[in-house]
Amino acid sequence: MEVKAEKINPYDNQRTKTEQVKEMFDSIAPAYDFMNRAMTFGIDKCWRAKAVKMIKVAKPQHILDVATGTGDLAIKLTREITPSRVTGIDLSEGMINVGRKKVTEAGLSDRITLVAGDCLALPFDDNTFDCITVAYGVRNFEHLDRGYQEMLRVLRPGGMLCVLELSTPTSPIVKPLYKFYTRHIIPFVGRMVSKDVRAYSYLPESIAAVPQGDDMLALMRNAGFNNCHFRPLTFGTCTIYTAIK
Repeated sequence: MEVKAEKINPYDNQRTKTEQVKEMFDSIAPAYDFMNRAMTFGIDKCWRAKAVKMIKVAKPQHILDVATGTGDLAIKLTREITPSRVTGIDLSEGMINVGRKKVTEAGLSDRITLVAGDCLALPFDDNTFDCITVAYGVRNFEHLDRGYQEMLRVLRPGGMLCVLELSTPTSPIVKPLYKFYTRHIIPFVGRMVSKDVRAYSYLPESIAAVPQGDDMLALMRNAGFNNCHFRPLTFGTCTIYTAIK
């Protein structure tokens, strides 16, 4: 399956997407949390809460949070589910540094470990984790199929994958409003706050290009996952995808 999101780059077509995504998130790391709250009006917290509630049923003890960013989901998983260990991995050292500070301030350094690394070549043994999560990250993968294959590899048999990703609403009423907001308002505010001219223009482009609904489930199944389902949230502006190894 052709994945259009893999062709959408933050800056140019001369370097790999992985290199550019790392550079972009290093650039916007100081403003990332503020922009997340602002551009979603704080609803991103509700989306994470719904994902955590779905994961909690499985009672995982060792969780891997892929594309962990500044650690919001890792922290919430630790507080709500109380696993023995949460490991977060992200390409961007800038994002990880912000996340480590938040983890320390939350008093969770003994239970959360954040590391910088390539999500397409996870530095973990096979069958290590009870659950793997990805929040707003898969659209940034240079090779989405490889990302899912790597997550399948390090997930133990019977383990759960939970992907939280932004998506495009299909409602003829909501869609044009959403399109205007993401293509005009978010890039304008993003340039003012983060000073990165391209980062928040890349965002709506990557959302529009990422596989959604059944197309995303097909990628999961092709990677080897079973029992794949999706749940749209907030008029389809976000979707939770779940699967089992």
